[in-house]
Amino acid sequence: MTDRVTLRPMNRAERLGAILQALSERGNVDVDDLTHDLDVSPATVRRDLQALHEQRLLERTHGGAVAIGGLYELPMRYRSSRQREEKLRIAGAAMAHVRDGMSIALTGGTTTTEIGRALVKFEELTVVTNAINIAAELAVRSNIRLIVTGGVARSASFELVGPLAESVLAQLHVDLAFVGVDGIRAKTGLSTHREVEAHTNRVLAERATKVIAVADGTKVGATALARICGADEIQGLITTTDADADERQALAALGVDVELV
Repeated sequence: MTDRVTLRPMNRAERLGAILQALSERGNVDVDDLTHDLDVSPATVRRDLQALHEQRLLERTHGGAVAIGGLYELPMRYRSSRQREEKLRIAGAAMAHVRDGMSIALTGGTTTTEIGRALVKFEELTVVTNAINIAAELAVRSNIRLIVTGGVARSASFELVGPLAESVLAQLHVDLAFVGVDGIRAKTGLSTHREVEAHTNRVLAERATKVIAVADGTKVGATALARICGADEIQGLITTTDADADERQALAALGVDVELV
């Protein structure tokens, strides 16, 4: 969740809604993160998570919770369609960088999932991904040569991560990588919420001639827990028009080609 200015404490219904929205965006939540984001005690967060668990709206884990497969389509539909439209616009802009015959790498994430779906219009591509959901959609496409990393599957994010995934990536080279992020800032670089995902995504980015970060404007200027790479190590960012103008300029000063959609 992004930082916000709170004029009054959230009531319980608002907190539960915020937790469900975080789950629909990320697939998992952490007690420590929610304590900070909701400005309440850890005990309050645990009670809220338990209440949602009892309603079968999430699955409790040690230190947090994960989304239950299939149950988050409904909350996603009740959210504004604006985010989906933004991700589709980003995916459309990403296609301008793709040509038939290229090798493309995709990290996990909702934006990269839309990019993966858009890639099917090409006649011949090689796609490398550590995202199980993206692989499942592309595996049936005869025009896509699909390479899926091994690794340990994270149910919260549908990503294969860890040494096995990284050993496969280390043997490959791709023309272009699209990297989904939870935060991107000139000073702190690209970041995500989980360190194991960050490390695997870093290796994926290192194997690409060109790296383009993809993120909606709310993530520009934000910094998540785990660093993927420096902003000066990527060539492009595709984001939305609401991205912070000063941060966009700072990224451009590092040589990042910032595209707005």
